[in-house]
Amino acid sequence: MTQTENPPHALDAEQVGYKQTLGRRQVQMIAIGGAIGTGLFLGSASRLHSTGPALLFSYAFVGVIAYFLMRALGELVLHRPTSGAFVSYMREFFGERAAFITGWLYWLNWALTGIAELSAVGLYMQYWFPDLPTWLSVLVALAVVLAVNLLSARAFGEFEFWASVAKVGAIVVFLVVGLVVVIGGFDIGGHKAGFSNLWSNPGGFWPSAGDFNWYGPILVMSGVVFAYAAIEMVGVAAGEMEDSRREVPKAVNAVIFRIGVFYCGSILLLVSMLPTDDYQAGTSPFVTVFERLGLGWMGTAIQVVLIIAALSSLNSGLYSTGRVLRSLGMSKQAPGFTLKMSRSGVPWAGIVMTSVVYVLGALLNYFAAEAFEIALEAASIGVVFTWATIFLCQLRLRKLVNLGVIEKSPFQMPGHPYTSIIGLVFLALVIVGLAVSGWQSSDEFWHKTTFLVVVLGIPVLVVALTIGWQVVKPKVVANTGDRLKAVWSEDGPTYGRDVTPDSLEPDDSSVV
Repeated sequence: MTQTENPPHALDAEQVGYKQTLGRRQVQMIAIGGAIGTGLFLGSASRLHSTGPALLFSYAFVGVIAYFLMRALGELVLHRPTSGAFVSYMREFFGERAAFITGWLYWLNWALTGIAELSAVGLYMQYWFPDLPTWLSVLVALAVVLAVNLLSARAFGEFEFWASVAKVGAIVVFLVVGLVVVIGGFDIGGHKAGFSNLWSNPGGFWPSAGDFNWYGPILVMSGVVFAYAAIEMVGVAAGEMEDSRREVPKAVNAVIFRIGVFYCGSILLLVSMLPTDDYQAGTSPFVTVFERLGLGWMGTAIQVVLIIAALSSLNSGLYSTGRVLRSLGMSKQAPGFTLKMSRSGVPWAGIVMTSVVYVLGALLNYFAAEAFEIALEAASIGVVFTWATIFLCQLRLRKLVNLGVIEKSPFQMPGHPYTSIIGLVFLALVIVGLAVSGWQSSDEFWHKTTFLVVVLGIPVLVVALTIGWQVVKPKVVANTGDRLKAVWSEDGPTYGRDVTPDSLEPDDSSVV
């Protein structure tokens, strides 16, 4: 088949109104710091305690999957940069229903994650101000990130730049101190540091006796995935980059190096400095190390970085959900007001909508913490699904390219199709791993939270999304002229050369 040029279609309308103002400096730091958050600074403590030194293997393996993910996303972005990101790609390659499911699951993930981060800020602030009301910390934190997001994409990028500088700076300081301590064989609270701790740790490198299971390092991968969550933010930001074709390949290719240094390097040093059972859930392992070294002030600095990491996550959540909601709104799959944009190119209505949910959710968390924990576990399914959509879209894009239907992306996924297939199989196993770990988490059936979320929550989400689609479908049909299928078929454009319904043309009235 003769290769065709990409036809004009409704997907182009999604980009109208956005400003390409994110520069190289901001993009690079978003890429570096995007995945560095509480999953590393705080969550790694419980994983070290329960898994042992083999956690290093877990982070490295999932890091390779994360690299595959970013290469798949890079191919999609250079095919067509868009602020609609995964929603827009699913619409292009799998149709309107797939876009609806993807968008609302991604929004649910960020909405619930943001609520958790807000609640965390309140708890972190009580480290210094025990009597400070958590609701006050929540409101101040939200006001800060909301103001940043409503200004412009450049303001978002600038905030993320400095947040990434703080996060990366803290990790670099730890890596330098850790290398000196480990190579020098210093004493840390009665324990000699050294790489020999990798195998002399109680139970050895891969502990399997006592409370440990041989499959522990494999099972924990289902949780490690969420430590890398938000790495896909580069895809959302691509639609507002000054030069995505130049910046995205650089950012993506550097991912594997950054994961190796920041994540695997940190875990290696943490394991080499103290026995893994010295790390306790709820206390940052970095704080534990610095306090054992007598550097309490560094432990305090890590607490500051934890707050910055939480604010950065909130900032990313507002940024991405505002743009995803607008992409959904373009096809009448979200309330019409989500189309509203400011003259500085900010989809402010969707951002405000998510902010309201943040506040209500944070209040719910204080009154029904157990119910919220279940909801948060359900949000993790959204991360797995989002990653899966990226791999699926890459496979579909390449198939159409190979058929000569679409022009070749200048930044193709290596190892196609095996790398994306490996990624999809791994994500399916993550769901299985969540169910298994959830089953083992408690002796009481109704306290097996993650297990219940997988076996009951997924069917509930399927039913809710099915009902939701049936509700919005008539509007989508009317808006698209009953063109619900993917933009492309294996023979070319599904609906011919002109696939832009008049109702999807940008409306100046949405810019205020």
